[in-house]
Amino acid sequence: MFAAYAARIDADDPLSGLELGELPEPQARPGWSVVTVKAASLNHHDLWSLRGVGLPAGRLPMILGCDAAGIDEHGNEVVIHSVIGQSGHGVGPDEPRSILTERYQGTFAQRVAVPTWNLLPKPAELSFEQAACLPTAWLTAYRMLFTNAGVKPGDTVLVQGAGGGVATALIVLGKAAGLRVWVTGRDEAKRQRAIGLGADAAFESGARLPERVDAVMETVGAATWSHSVKSLRPGGTIVISGATSGPNPSATELNRIFFLELKVVGSTMGSKEELAGLLALCANTGVRPVIDSVLPLAEAREGFARLAKGDLFGKIVLTP
Repeated sequence: MFAAYAARIDADDPLSGLELGELPEPQARPGWSVVTVKAASLNHHDLWSLRGVGLPAGRLPMILGCDAAGIDEHGNEVVIHSVIGQSGHGVGPDEPRSILTERYQGTFAQRVAVPTWNLLPKPAELSFEQAACLPTAWLTAYRMLFTNAGVKPGDTVLVQGAGGGVATALIVLGKAAGLRVWVTGRDEAKRQRAIGLGADAAFESGARLPERVDAVMETVGAATWSHSVKSLRPGGTIVISGATSGPNPSATELNRIFFLELKVVGSTMGSKEELAGLLALCANTGVRPVIDSVLPLAEAREGFARLAKGDLFGKIVLTP
């Protein structure tokens, strides 16, 4: 079957390890299902995999891709929850949880095998392309806001970075929840598009804000960390789910964190139950993921290159 996969690991030039071509079909096994992929979406996790983060060379070749929606062997339209081993279904009792492509072949292919427990019904209201955007970036945003941020309608939330998949999800979900959403970004066009999505205000990266916020949603890392800490009101919360600009900020701001009793909360992906809640929210409210573009799987390299450069607004979707 045709697939986009990591053939080599290169921390400095990750795209050099990306190959497109034929790989073996997934094999059925007890407790697992084979899903025909209708749509899959790109995430920064795919670039990190090409750099060797969470993916040792001994597991290559590895089909990339965490997110997908498709049709199972019984003809059901499904969405894949990509955290494998969360429940113990389909894996050994002592196996730690992982994300697709760390231990098991991913979704950038015509078919993928996952534990049957990891399948959720796709709401009829969502297209395959829309549903494929939800299990990583949008689930991450859902957990950041509704499980870990401790915010309530009317609170002000700052989203660092205006254009990425998690950031656009945070804007849309935050507005749906009655939050006042502010965003930052280097690119004026992306800031204006964020306003178009529902953000209440958009600022240049690092700009002084009109007032301190109740919570900051942080996925950028080193480049924005100091600004995130300084933007919080006393007792406020930073929720961090990524560090696309690097994990080592030049200043950790520890004095400000302890003196103002700020909370720093890590957030990783989300549970199957949270994904079910996100799917229901989208189906019932009309909230839809922001799609930058839809590309055929054969053009995956273009999508990866745009993701690496940050040349996108929302999610890039691949269709086999």
